[in-house]
Amino acid sequence: MSNLISCVTWVKRGVASQHPQKYVLDEKELGRVRALARIELEDAQVELDRAHKAAMKMGKGAEGEEADDDDSDRDEDEDQWVDEEDDSMVVDGEESGKPARDPSAKTDDLSQYNLDDYDDDEVEDGMYSFGPFSNIKGLTFYRDNAEDPYVTIKEDPEDDEREELEILPTDNLIVTAKTEDEVSQLEIYVYDESQENLYVHHDLMLPNFPLCLEWLDFPPASSSTMQTDGPQIFGNYIAVGTMDPEIEIWSLDVIEGMYPDMILGRPDKTAAHVPVPAGTGKKKRKKVKHRPTSTAHHVDAVLGLSWNRTHRHMLASASADRTVKLWDLSRAPVAEEEGAGESVPAIRSFDVHKDKVQAVQWNEKEPTVLLSGSYDRTVRIFDSRAPDTGVGAVLGADVENRGPPGLMKTAGFPRKWSRA
Repeated sequence: MSNLISCVTWVKRGVASQHPQKYVLDEKELGRVRALARIELEDAQVELDRAHKAAMKMGKGAEGEEADDDDSDRDEDEDQWVDEEDDSMVVDGEESGKPARDPSAKTDDLSQYNLDDYDDDEVEDGMYSFGPFSNIKGLTFYRDNAEDPYVTIKEDPEDDEREELEILPTDNLIVTAKTEDEVSQLEIYVYDESQENLYVHHDLMLPNFPLCLEWLDFPPASSSTMQTDGPQIFGNYIAVGTMDPEIEIWSLDVIEGMYPDMILGRPDKTAAHVPVPAGTGKKKRKKVKHRPTSTAHHVDAVLGLSWNRTHRHMLASASADRTVKLWDLSRAPVAEEEGAGESVPAIRSFDVHKDKVQAVQWNEKEPTVLLSGSYDRTVRIFDSRAPDTGVGAVLGADVENRGPPGLMKTAGFPRKWSRA
């Protein structure tokens, strides 16, 4: 896999901040970063200890006296080296094997011009002369234009960078999820229609392979970066579903961001999820067992996302764990037991399919109605307040993905409709 763009989405024109700000890591944010990275650090420490022990057993971890002896022997060998060219460098006035040259002796016809002292500055009355500028008195030199009182227009590098990162209200923004050499990232493109110029404005690193994107303008409750004086009502955010069971929400108005503004799910429970073995390989492989599902979080990859444009704090997700879940972005993260950090649990979970749920979409006319499509070759339409009362359709092929709002793309046609 050299270069792959797995998903792409538009950003509403005019909602992006005209001057995006850089990521600031304060004490509060640092505490949240430590809580999110605790599991990864512990796993890395365990692997490091194992590698060190393995190196010691293989005889590659020689330390202590053996390492010191090698260094001492190397120093003794270096002291025994003699530079044969030291004698050849003789300072004027010192004795040497060759007789000293008389400076008054004329060796050639050019000696009368005294070329040996041609570059030496002349000293007159204790002052050095500066060639054609020797008659200028009180000449002052400033190393920086900021110190020169005669330079009224000061140069500020931050202003130049601020101008380069400026996003105009007429610019179009596109967010792509790109994976190159096993490194995944979000690339935010800016398209200047007047000059027909498309370029990458900034990028954000992702922890795993991205599968789906969903833009939203609702600021999550745990967004602690770039707070304004007044209450923030609208924002510019992107929800990302990856091969991990968690959903990450990033701010597109922050450059060089290190961590998302909110994580939906339980990273402490699912970050190191190990797949169930399919068999030993000696016999016929058994059917892969599904992971135990949870009503509070996904346990498998997130395949689809849909943001409710009427109830802006609602986000729906579809997962390979065969469930559809609803998330409330206005709820603050809840502290878990035994110091496991904070998490945002789902408010509802629907088990309306028998296989991986590939796509989910809110109804624009009825904002409480959801449409979902699965690999079990069915689509379901149900009210999120009463999921048991809904209708479904059987298709001739698997559901691939969703297109524009209200449209679900499939590889076949409905064969029959039935009550869910």
